[in-house]
Amino acid sequence: MPNPPVTRKKKAARPKATVKVGRVAILGRPNVGKSTLLNALVGERIAIISSHPQTTRDQIRGIFTDEDSQLVFIDTPGVHRARTKLGARMNQLARDATRECEIVFFMTDLAPGSASEMREVDRVILAQVPANIPVILVLNKSDKLKDKTKIFPILEGYAKAHAFAAIVPMSARKQDTGVGRLIEAAKELLPAGEKIFPDDELSDRPVRFFVSEMVREQILAKTRDEVPHGIAVTVERFDESPRVPHISATIHVDREGHKKIVIGDKGAVIKAVGISARKRIEELVGRQVHLELWVRVTPRWYESDAQLKDMGYGAGDEG
Repeated sequence: MPNPPVTRKKKAARPKATVKVGRVAILGRPNVGKSTLLNALVGERIAIISSHPQTTRDQIRGIFTDEDSQLVFIDTPGVHRARTKLGARMNQLARDATRECEIVFFMTDLAPGSASEMREVDRVILAQVPANIPVILVLNKSDKLKDKTKIFPILEGYAKAHAFAAIVPMSARKQDTGVGRLIEAAKELLPAGEKIFPDDELSDRPVRFFVSEMVREQILAKTRDEVPHGIAVTVERFDESPRVPHISATIHVDREGHKKIVIGDKGAVIKAVGISARKRIEELVGRQVHLELWVRVTPRWYESDAQLKDMGYGAGDEG
């Protein structure tokens, strides 16, 4: 079964023979804007976005290529107090990313009333980064500080907490000039080498992985707080042979009551999920697709090693 990587709609500029190359892990607490930043860095919406904590469950790699660099940005699950086997695996993935990269973007958020001292939870997460890896501090949501002068004591306080290679205040949501400054700061720290991926490749993750993520994103959006995070999506079929590719996916829920919510009255919710997810998938692959969704009750799948592996959350699973 074909399982191609995701590519850009048009090719990036051809890199020079020797370019700045490296992997950059994006690390931080849940809901600080890591996935939003990844999308801004690569210029495409590949990571799903939700107001729910722990939306990102896996490493999402986005590839940025320009004339003098190729940077592989790795979005990671938000580090949190794990209460399930899935949560423990998510934390491990975040730790693994910091050991497999050349640079870490450590992300936290600014808000009215932000203290000049680093949060204790941020200190704990930052302490997990190997000492030999340079860290760039990303202060996200800087647009929420109406009085910009208040940022100076915050910068000073954070600088005392760690020897950051650089500190970049920014708004990932607004995609301000901080995005470009982050890319340039990373280039300065990376060695020269040959590019790893083709010019037009956007991610090394297969299309099937993004299909399951986009369906899950729409479930979170359509059900809001009615259904907790006990949802997973598996792609059972991805047939590219017909003129319109046929995709069949199963939505796994923890309880029978959640199944009724996901389906909705007379199938209204699952229909809305399917329409929105299909549009996102078509934007990604650049062609029309047929999407078929099923809902199945799989109790406590997030506590079963076998179920986690079957759903693409097993150790070393690439989706």
